[in-house]
This record gives sequence, C-alpha cells and structure tokens, in this order.
Amino acid sequence: CLWALAATLKETLKDAPVARAGALKKLLAPLDAVLEGFYNAILLHQFDSHHYTSPYSEATNNLISFIDLLEALLASRTELELPFRCQRVLFLKVSYVLNVISSPILYVIKKKFILLLKKCVLYKSREDAKSGSLFLPTPSLCEDMLALSNAVLQVVNLTWLNQIPLSGKCSYFGSSEAAPGHDSQGGSDQTVLRALSLVVLKALEFKVHNSATEAEIK
Repeated sequence: CLWALAATLKETLKDAPVARAGALKKLLAPLDAVLEGFYNAILLHQFDSHHYTSPYSEATNNLISFIDLLEALLASRTELELPFRCQRVLFLKVSYVLNVISSPILYVIKKKFILLLKKCVLYKSREDAKSGSLFLPTPSLCEDMLALSNAVLQVVNLTWLNQIPLSGKCSYFGSSEAAPGHDSQGGSDQTVLRALSLVVLKALEFKVHNSATEAEIK
C-alpha cells in the first residue's frame, strides 16, 4: 500500500500542470489524517528491535517504502497553495526522524532519512524559487521551516551529531577513530557527511534570518 501510494503520487506529478493540483487534492484529502497517523505510529516505534537489523526483513522494507512516500509527499507540496497536514508533518514533527537517525537501526535507513532531511532544508515553493529570497512568503512554509530548524539546532546543541555513524562499519561524526580491522583512511561516507553539514548550516541560516531579536540570533 505504501509503495502503491508513493508511485501514484509520483505519476500524478507527471500530469499536465493544470491537472496536478486537482488530482493531488482528490488523492490526499481522504488520506490526510490517516497518513499523519502512519507517521506517528511508524516513527514512534522502538527501533532497537531485531526486526530492523536485517536489510531484507519485512519491517525494514516497510520503513524504506514509508521514506519513499514521505519523499513523494514533499515533492508534491509545490503543487498546492495550502498543503495538506500530511505534506507538512515531516517538518512539524521532524524530531521523530531525528530520533530514528540516532537509534540503533540499519545504516541504510539512517542515510535515507538524512538525505530526506537535506531535501527538506533545500525545499522551495515556486514563489521562493523565482525570487531567490530567504524570507518565505508562504506562512505555512515559514512555520514549517522554523519548526524544522529549531528541532535540528536543539539536538545538535546536545550530543546528537556524535551518535551519527558516517559509514556502515566505522568512523563517527567528529571522530577519526576507526573500528578494529578497518582502514581509518577514507572510511567516512562523504555523501552523508555533506548532507548532515548542510542540514545544520541551513537550519542555522534560516533561524538567523528569521529571528526577531539580536539576542535570539546570538
């Protein structure tokens, strides 16, 4: 079901521009609350379970399908002036994703979530893309980006980055220490390192540009 819905969303985005918004509304309106419920139920799960230790398990495949669906929902957001709650939940409840990334779950899932966060911080509505402005004209998008930025900066201010592995086997963020038997040179996943750095920088940039007072910026 998750795969079919993500595939349908992606196909809808290939429709003629005039038809996209109407098709998305018909598809997402009856599913809005259901999809947010999925988000809460799936990502509040305890990921230290043995069900998530194998890349071939059903639980792992379901989670990967859900990440693909979240990505499709993010991509579809540009077509609607007023996005559905299910298209905003990734921003408003990003703490769930941050918790999954730092949990003892398969590296491939951590990486997919990190790359999804990168797409979130780079997300622009059509108006933003045209103007190039950092000040988001859409109130919902401004609210969502601020929620995401606050959550990211809050965990980064703690020890969250130190818990993020930069490869499936060795090398952690902020550390060159390699696991026994592994070459410490070139062991880091540069894609993840760049994506994580960009997420933090963009969160900081957005927070600074949208802070009301000088004290808050400091």
